[in-house]
Amino acid sequence: MDDLSRLNLLGSSEKFLGVCSQIKKMASVDVAVLIAGETGTGKEVAARALHYLGKRRDQPFIPVNCGALPETLIESELFGHERGAFTDAKTTAPGLVCEANGGTLFLDEVDTLSPKAQASMLRFLQDHSYRRVGSGIERKADVRVIVASNANLEQLVEAKAFRRDLLYRLNVLQLRLPALRERGDDAIELAQTFLTRLSHQYRLPKKTLHPSAIEFISQYDWPGNIRELENVMHREFLMCEGQEIIFNGETSAAVENTMNSFKTAKQQAIADFEQRYLRQALEKSAGNLSEAARIAGQDRSAFGKLVRKHKILGMEQSNL
Repeated sequence: MDDLSRLNLLGSSEKFLGVCSQIKKMASVDVAVLIAGETGTGKEVAARALHYLGKRRDQPFIPVNCGALPETLIESELFGHERGAFTDAKTTAPGLVCEANGGTLFLDEVDTLSPKAQASMLRFLQDHSYRRVGSGIERKADVRVIVASNANLEQLVEAKAFRRDLLYRLNVLQLRLPALRERGDDAIELAQTFLTRLSHQYRLPKKTLHPSAIEFISQYDWPGNIRELENVMHREFLMCEGQEIIFNGETSAAVENTMNSFKTAKQQAIADFEQRYLRQALEKSAGNLSEAARIAGQDRSAFGKLVRKHKILGMEQSNL
């Protein structure tokens, strides 16, 4: 486990050790990998481990948050552009694919790629050739592609929101990361590791966990997974006046508020996706609800219920 610990893969539970074994096997074969798992489970950490345990370890690892790329610029960000290719193209840019040449390109939140970006990525995966925006020259890049998503891509394919042929290209191997609540006492082990690191970071004496804190960490579901646990430990380390971290009612309430904020954000993200997809389907069907439901692969009544739920008025009113 020394190499894995060095790469921030920490834990001793049977389920987590099984994942570590998979990572070692997958690192040895140079193919695409889809990493699945809830938000905060460590998908980028796993992607880095796949890279640094593999033969490309001495070459670049380029992470890309697809959700942060503007749809109008995604092709130029990934594949580069020539000077003058569009209004703001003041200079030539090689693109992230070029930067990753010889190494690994990690596409996080791959489910957020627009249909146009999905088509561009599919073309690249077929033969690893691409063209910069504004250029007629075909280039090649030797890149291992690893992607991650907390969405169910199979469901998105069925909903016509993600290309099936692209999923086939990306899902050669699949690594599913367990939620922290499924990992037994790993949460306690991680919490203690975070406290040790924080002690080094802030050059302060090491702090320990009171039995009340250990009990809370063991029983709490951690919907935000490792990311949420690390954030809580960071806050408690800085705010605790003594050398022992005690989780009292106030602390527990603060963590619960974090959980509620996470749930609210997740619900909002789902609602935003549903509204976007409903509008797109209705636009494609010229406002015909039955045709829009067929495009979405849903029952007409269920589709109509969603339209009413989100109060998408106008195009669909005459067809409800």
